[in-house]
Amino acid sequence: MKRSGFWGLAAVLGLSAAPAAAQQVKLTGAGATFPNVIYQNWMLSYNQANPGVQLNYQSIGSGGGIRQFSDKTVDFGATDAPMTDSAIAAIQGNVLHIPTVLGAVVVTYNLPGVTQQLKFTPALIADIFLGKLTKWNDARITAVNGGLRLPDMDILVVHRSDGSGTSYIFTDYLSKISSEWKDKVGKGTSVNWPVGLGGRGNEGVAATVNQTPGAVGYVELAYARGNRLPYGQVQNRSGAFMNPTLEATTAAFAAAIPNMGPTTDFRVSITDPAAADAYPIASMTYLLLRKEYDDPAKAQALVKFVWWAETEGQAKAAPLGYAPLPAALRPWISDRLSSIMAGGQKVWTASAAR
Repeated sequence: MKRSGFWGLAAVLGLSAAPAAAQQVKLTGAGATFPNVIYQNWMLSYNQANPGVQLNYQSIGSGGGIRQFSDKTVDFGATDAPMTDSAIAAIQGNVLHIPTVLGAVVVTYNLPGVTQQLKFTPALIADIFLGKLTKWNDARITAVNGGLRLPDMDILVVHRSDGSGTSYIFTDYLSKISSEWKDKVGKGTSVNWPVGLGGRGNEGVAATVNQTPGAVGYVELAYARGNRLPYGQVQNRSGAFMNPTLEATTAAFAAAIPNMGPTTDFRVSITDPAAADAYPIASMTYLLLRKEYDDPAKAQALVKFVWWAETEGQAKAAPLGYAPLPAALRPWISDRLSSIMAGGQKVWTASAAR
């Protein structure tokens, strides 16, 4: 039989026909703390099932994730705050925002002896974080909570000290429901907080609230649950006081779908939606991938992992406190992933995953 191609060359050179052990592909990422709980779970599961791929993710905040992605010190970034037009232009547009899960930001607090779940109106949240409400037993807070006896205790605001997508989500919400907040503070991954103490990461804010009687802060739901911290119901635009259930978080996203389409880049805010059954402080979180990679092996391994996360991995969302993405988004996500190039060629197609 005629030998041709690689095997013919192997025979000429006296090389073994047995394939060499595949070299492990190592992928590094960094960014948002908001999805860190599920990202660590995903990567551990994927690493175990795919030993040829080693994934590592550092939870450093969305600002750090955008910076390291832009500087090309990581293979992928992660953020809850979509990159701005100017930040995208600075890297010649070489980025795709790929949503992964939905999550809720909660108002968490530490009030010893208070066992009833608190309720917060938008006005109360804005004035607490503006520093205009300073006592837990303020008549405005007790009135919203049915005359509940609250302690004569100072309110200590805890906020993020690092560049944070969770801060972006929270300040995006505050900018929508308070003109004073919008004018004086605004929205962003980092803002000039009017009052309070800073904590690094969702972990740091949760730990500070947990250790400080009278404290109030904002964290992703999984961190409040993980630290067994109480969190409040938040009044939505329809007047209903909502818990951050998976259904209420999904309802917030559903209200934003009409603003998207097949060509969307997914940079859509879902805070303060009009839906009557929506929790009002919710968001997508994103992986940042490049449209063009230098290393085809890395690009292919990364896209395969992301598609696994978008499909099989979604089953892990709810048990960890996140809402899975609607399956209706998958064709759009598949199109984005299929567009990724390396060495002038596409690295993946959706049909290859079937």
